[in-house]
Amino acid sequence: MAQQEVDTTLVPQITTPFFKKDEGPTVFIDELHNNFHTKEDRFKPFSTLLERDGYQVKSLTTYKLLHKTDVLVISNAINSQNLRNWQQPIYDAFSSEDIQTLKTWVEQGGRLLIIADHMPFSGATNTLANAFGFDFCDGFAQLSKPEGASDIFSEENNRLLVSKITDGTYGKSIHSVTTFMGSSFQKPEKAIGILKFKKGDVCEQPEIAWQFEDDTPSKDLEDSYQGAIMNFGKGKLAVFGEAAQFTAQTITNEDGVFHVGFNSETAPNNIDFLRNLMLWLSASESKK
Repeated sequence: MAQQEVDTTLVPQITTPFFKKDEGPTVFIDELHNNFHTKEDRFKPFSTLLERDGYQVKSLTTYKLLHKTDVLVISNAINSQNLRNWQQPIYDAFSSEDIQTLKTWVEQGGRLLIIADHMPFSGATNTLANAFGFDFCDGFAQLSKPEGASDIFSEENNRLLVSKITDGTYGKSIHSVTTFMGSSFQKPEKAIGILKFKKGDVCEQPEIAWQFEDDTPSKDLEDSYQGAIMNFGKGKLAVFGEAAQFTAQTITNEDGVFHVGFNSETAPNNIDFLRNLMLWLSASESKK
C-alpha cells in the first residue's frame, strides 16, 4: 500500500504577492464535513501558499463565520458513514439545510470553491453540486494516455480551454495544468469549462475504491469536465474534480518517494493556475 503524506517543504515564496501580507481577502477552508483536506493537514501547502500571496486563511468550524468569509473552500467532504469505508453506498456529506445555506450564501455574493476528488468524495458531494447544476460521476477519471504518463490538461491536447483563469486576465497565462487521478462532472450550460475531457477518457466506477475488475462499470467522458467556473446570482462558483493539484504531497511505495501536487516536476504551472483561480474568485469586479 502506498503511504501518502503532506509535503510542506516545497511551498515556494512568492516574490510579487497579489496582496499585502494579511491584508488580502479572507479564505475559509471547510472543516464541518469530515473533510479529507483541512487547513492544517493535507491542505497545509494550499493555505501556506495563499498566505504568502497575502490572503488571510482560516478554518470554517461554523456557518456563523460565513459573513466574515470572502472565499469558502470545500475540499473532499465525506459522510461519517464512509470514513475508512470507501465502498458503495456513498452517503451525502451535506444535509438539505447545509445545501440551502451555501446556495443562498453564494446567490447573495459569496465565493465558493468546491473540490470533490475520486470516489467516495465525488459521490458525497454530488447533492451539493446538483444544487448549482453540476453532476459528478462517482468514480475515477482516467485520461486516455500512455501508461505511466501524467494527467495533463493542455491547450496542445485540447483539454485545457482558454478562459479568464488561463489567458492572463487574472495572473499569468497558463497553457497546461496537471492533475492526479480525480473525478469528473457534467456542467450546466452557463458554466465556463476549464479542464475538459475528450472522447476515450473514462470514469471507472468500482464498488470499492481502487478495486478495479474486468466488469467495473465505465463511462466515456466526452463532454465532461474536471474544472469549471461560473457566476451564480451575485456570487461566484468554481468546481474541480481533483484536489492534489492544489496542494503538495509525497507518495511512498515500493518504488520510492514521489511528489504529487504542485510540488511535482510534472506540474510546473499548477501554482500559477491556483493563484489565478483564487484571484478570480476573490475579485469584486470582473476585469475587462
